[in-house]
Amino acid sequence: MDVHGRDLRYFVAVAEELNFTRAAERLFISQPALSKRIRMLEGQLGADLFHRDRRAARLTAVGEALLPYARRMLALWQVTEEAVEEAKAAERHTLVIGMSTSPGRGLLPALRTRLLSRHPQARLVLRQVHWADPSAGLADGSSDVAFVWLPLPDGNRYRYAVVAQEPRWVALPYDHPLTARAAADREGAVDFTELLDEPFLALPPEAGPLRDHWLAVDARGDRPPRIGAVVASAEETHEAVANGQGVALLASGNAPLVVRDDVVTVPVRGLSPSQLALAVRRDDERPLVRAYLAAATKLGAGTS
Repeated sequence: MDVHGRDLRYFVAVAEELNFTRAAERLFISQPALSKRIRMLEGQLGADLFHRDRRAARLTAVGEALLPYARRMLALWQVTEEAVEEAKAAERHTLVIGMSTSPGRGLLPALRTRLLSRHPQARLVLRQVHWADPSAGLADGSSDVAFVWLPLPDGNRYRYAVVAQEPRWVALPYDHPLTARAAADREGAVDFTELLDEPFLALPPEAGPLRDHWLAVDARGDRPPRIGAVVASAEETHEAVANGQGVALLASGNAPLVVRDDVVTVPVRGLSPSQLALAVRRDDERPLVRAYLAAATKLGAGTS
């Protein structure tokens, strides 16, 4: 037996009015249509629910038994509908922000302030994503917006606003010969050519073109990088550099993530700058997503 909630609602209306005409008016349907639905319900139940005459209707014993349960089921369904609507509203107002490491640079509070000024009900959820995913959750839909380093694989899938452009630095053990050389340099920097023979720390292969960016493949000519280790977090990077497994390129703004104890960072000449962007899926037109990207665009250097 599969009874429709609408039929229970029709039954309760007739049971309370004890008149098909008045119940039909209350339900904004025709009296014949109401009578037909009640007959169908009685057919499903295999019993009459009302004694009928021309002026009124009276509940049968089966109708009397059904009425309190029908009311209870309708009340429960109303609560269920309200819970579903609340969940849908919460989902509409929730924005999941993906990132491989904290973007820092004052970006999160600045963007939060801008978004809440237009969408005060917005709820922002921060999500840390493994370095193997250069899209920071955008590719599989687990993030709504994401702070990412360019270049992005499958770049035509995304729109983005560049929010920071910074030179690439290198993380070195404090006792590395290049550390002393940088200290003696007028700019406190090293040339990338001085790093070509060094073992480098690399992102996981799944990072695609972003792995090549942090290995500076485009500046090596025909000399492939030597991979000393694969790292997937700032903590792993610090430990690998400190242990002498390799040097690591990073954006200057991310230097505080690895500089401590036995690790230092110095600027590198001869490399293009790194670009941090706030990205969204190109086909995502939800208001919160558009608003967050717009806020990032105003803070940054433009959109693509």
